[in-house]
Amino acid sequence: MNKIFLIITLLSVQLFYSQEVVDLKVENNRKTDTPLNLSKKQIELYNGRFSQFMTALKSSDRSKMESLLSANAKKVVTDAVFKKLATDINTNKKVEIIRTGYKPLIDGNTYPMIQYKYSDDKAAEPKEVITAIFENDGKILGIKPFKKGN
Repeated sequence: MNKIFLIITLLSVQLFYSQEVVDLKVENNRKTDTPLNLSKKQIELYNGRFSQFMTALKSSDRSKMESLLSANAKKVVTDAVFKKLATDINTNKKVEIIRTGYKPLIDGNTYPMIQYKYSDDKAAEPKEVITAIFENDGKILGIKPFKKGN
């Protein structure tokens, strides 16, 4: 009998100390009003900036490359990053746009993004893709070349 009384007491104590959430409000700081695709005007602006960057990368013009980067990108880009980009991206080949849109980043914001492939790559899934992320004013936030493994 004592065991039953002890079990009932423990269960009733948990019941009395439980709390009911009356009003719960979930906050979401992300913007949801961003469209899915970029406008033609945005694509022209971002593609032009990317072409200028590729020309500067081909001629190793660091001051021109830095002028096209955003303030956040300038903080983390070093000579080693420029050298790595120069080796990973073939600046002698022409590139074409395969996808445009917005990319969410770690900070919770979404930024305009354009993905490129080399024009001579006719495969349905390109072997090499270059993703360029921009700020809304056209400054380059990041460029990431990706090579699909064999």
